[in-house]
Parts: sequence; structure tokens; C-alpha cells
Amino acid sequence: MSESLLKFTKTPQAMPDKRPAAERRADFDEIYAAFQPEKARVQASRCSQCGIPYCQVHCPLQNNIPDWLMLAANERWDEAYFVASATNTFPEICGRICPQDRLCEGNCVIEKDFNAVTIGAVEKHITELAWQNDLIKPFTPRQERSESIGIIGAGPAGLAAAELLRRQGLQVHIYDRYDRAGGLLTYGIPNFKLDKAVVQRRIDLFIASGVQFHYNTEIDAAAFAELRAKHAAVLIAAGVYKARELYVPGVGLGNIVPAMAYLTASNRKGFGDAVPTFDNGALNAQGKQVVVVGGGDTAMDCVRTAIRQGAASVTCLYRRDRENMPGSLREVHHAEEEGVNFAWLSAPEAFMGRQAVEQVRVQKFRLGAVDASGRRAPVAMDQGHENIPADLVIKALGFDADDLPGMFGVPELAVTSLGTLQVDAVGQTNLPGVYAAGDIVRGASLVVWAIKDGRDVAVAMLQGLQQSQVA
Repeated sequence: MSESLLKFTKTPQAMPDKRPAAERRADFDEIYAAFQPEKARVQASRCSQCGIPYCQVHCPLQNNIPDWLMLAANERWDEAYFVASATNTFPEICGRICPQDRLCEGNCVIEKDFNAVTIGAVEKHITELAWQNDLIKPFTPRQERSESIGIIGAGPAGLAAAELLRRQGLQVHIYDRYDRAGGLLTYGIPNFKLDKAVVQRRIDLFIASGVQFHYNTEIDAAAFAELRAKHAAVLIAAGVYKARELYVPGVGLGNIVPAMAYLTASNRKGFGDAVPTFDNGALNAQGKQVVVVGGGDTAMDCVRTAIRQGAASVTCLYRRDRENMPGSLREVHHAEEEGVNFAWLSAPEAFMGRQAVEQVRVQKFRLGAVDASGRRAPVAMDQGHENIPADLVIKALGFDADDLPGMFGVPELAVTSLGTLQVDAVGQTNLPGVYAAGDIVRGASLVVWAIKDGRDVAVAMLQGLQQSQVA
């Protein structure tokens, strides 16, 4: 084994330099600076190269993490990128937004006594270096094929499938309701976690490689039938965006808004778009007392966005405690540094106000026995109530599937009891030649899972085309 490895006993864990909280509150720039090559090499050298790499086992994409850490530790940066990108369509994006503390780094075998290898930061560094060195170029299939594939949705699942299908020479067309590609990557995740230039750089690469995008396209029954007639196969990767509701008194008051509407308005403003709902203050936290309800990564995006918009105060209500929240604890730490107040074991009991919300009646909880989610269940306390002021309430309770199959006007599409699309073992729906992948099948989940699903279904689609040709 190379002498450049196994340094975790002598070299402490280190992240790239993080901008001070007071500085990052004032803008939407990414909070971490770039790793310097030597520092990235040193951090990669902390990998123990264990016999059973739990980091890889707990990565949805099964990324060959020890292999590219070994290459990085030996300054073989180009090879490290080729290994990282062999299993991941967007390594520079996953390096930025994956909750590594819950996935690869959280399962690093040296994590307990020596702190985990900084896998995400090294992954980001490897890919950024590849971009700088012009290693990442448009790809040309060895042979063009006449068959075309139609993909509904330009989010991470659709894009991941598109790359693999295009590399095999298929003519790939992506249809999306928005005016830009990227889906959640573009309109849901704030710039301080994922700069939009990083996403657009990949989209531009897809375009240069022959993937064709059709924006501002709504798919109704007629359009769906047209896509099936036009393409050899169709992939539905439209995601899930229907906000889960709160069912408490006063929820219909003004200035109580869903998280995705709020984040989309903020991201559009960052693009320089005209955003009436932001400009008129409806989806702008400036000067307001903001309450965010939820404990996932979307809630963290909302509280940290509100801070940057100049909110007077930001409080996050979550009905469990810190240890039982679903979001990244690293994100919670960033939010606390930036001035967010976390009200643990708390949830709205009612919203109060005349026309718009003015106060939130908060119910306090304690934790009971472990429930089906594997976490301790919240139990309401009889004597635990308080009122907190609120000018803007953001609901960040997660997402459900839209009205499927009604959203496409195709009632024959089979759905599950959860309202997601029903697929077989290879991702095909009950309609011949129609596949589905990502959140619209899995339910709201992580970007990295959407990438895996998109890549997996692309392989199945290729095999389906081969079988149909043989038949």
C-alpha cells in the first residue's frame, strides 16, 4: 500500500476554509472556499483503505470512494476524476449538496475516534480540477443511432438517464415545464449550497453533446400520446413538488407559504428574473419575523435563505430533537452559526391573525417510543404552549406526488398507494415503452438517489430497445 495513505492517526480532519458567518449572511455565495491541491491530497491520505469500504456501501451510487481517494493522495488527479465520474453523472454537485454526514462520511470506519475522511470536499476538488484542466469535454457517441428517447423532466434523474442514453448514440430529447434545465438543482437548492453556474456548466456540456432540450413544455394527454408515438421509449422523471399540508386552525391565513414556492422565487431573483411575488414582498423575508416548519434539508435551505434576505428573525420549529431530525446536522450547524433559532420539540398548534398570520401558537412535545421511522415519536405535552410572532410562515414538511396520473391526463398509468408511479423491477410502468425514475417513483428523496435511479433506468431502457429489435 502506498506510503501516502493511512495518515488518519497523525493528520486531523479538515474541511476547506469556511467563510465567517457574518460575511456569508450578506450574500448567496457558496460558503466554502476551494481546497488547495496539497490540502486535498493530505485529506485524501487519511483514508484507511479498509477491507470493507462502508463509505462506498452507504453511497447510493456505490461510488468507488477508496479508489479515487488513493489516486488523489498520490496526486493522480486526472485518474481520480475518471474513477469518480464512472459511477456519478454529477460528482461536483454531489460533493457540494450530498448529506455526507448521513451517507459516506457518516459511515467511515475511522469516524468514531479520528473523524471521517472529508469525502465530499475531496470529490468536489477532484472534479473542479478536471474542469480547470479541460479534462471534461462534450462526448461524441461512437455510432449514432436512429432511435430517439423522450424524457419528461430535466431534473437530476432525467439528466442522469440522458447522459448514458446519449453516450450510446440515441437521440435524446428532454421536455421540461420550466424555462431552464436542472429541476430541483436549479430552482430548489439555494446558491450558497450549489452555485447555479455549476449546474449550467453541465447542462451546456449536455447540449454540446447532442442532448436536445425543450423548455416551457407542459405534458397533457395529447402531448403524452405524441411523445409515445414519436419516440422509441419515454422516461417520466418529473419529480414530486406537491407540498405536504399542515392541518391546524388558521393555516389558510395570508403569508403562510410552501417551501418550494419560496425557494423558487429566491432562485429566480438570483437569476435576475422578474419575480412579482418576491418584489411585492409576498415571498421575500426581508425585515420579517420568519417561522419555518420542518426539520429536513429543505427546511434548512429556507431558514438560511431567509437569513440572507435580511429577515428580522428566523425560527425553525421541529417536533423532534436535534438527534432525531431527518436533515443534515452539518446544515443545522451552519444555520446556527448564521443566526437561526431552533425550537426543538415544537410544532404549530394554530396560526393566528386577521387576514395574514401574526402569531404561531406552538405546541411543545417530548419524545416517546421509537416509531416505524426508526426515530423516537413526538408526544404532545399537556402544559407546553407558547405564542411566537410571525410575519411569514414557510411550510417545509416534504413533498408528495402530484395528482398522478391526472397530471398527464393519462388515467391508465398505474400508481401506488402512495400516489407515485408504479414500475416493475427495471423501472417500466404498466404502459409498454414508458419508464419512470427518481422521486416520481421513489417519493421525495435525495438528489443522489435520483441520479442512481436515472442511471439504472437508462440501462434498462437500452436493454429494452435491444430486446424489441431482436423480437
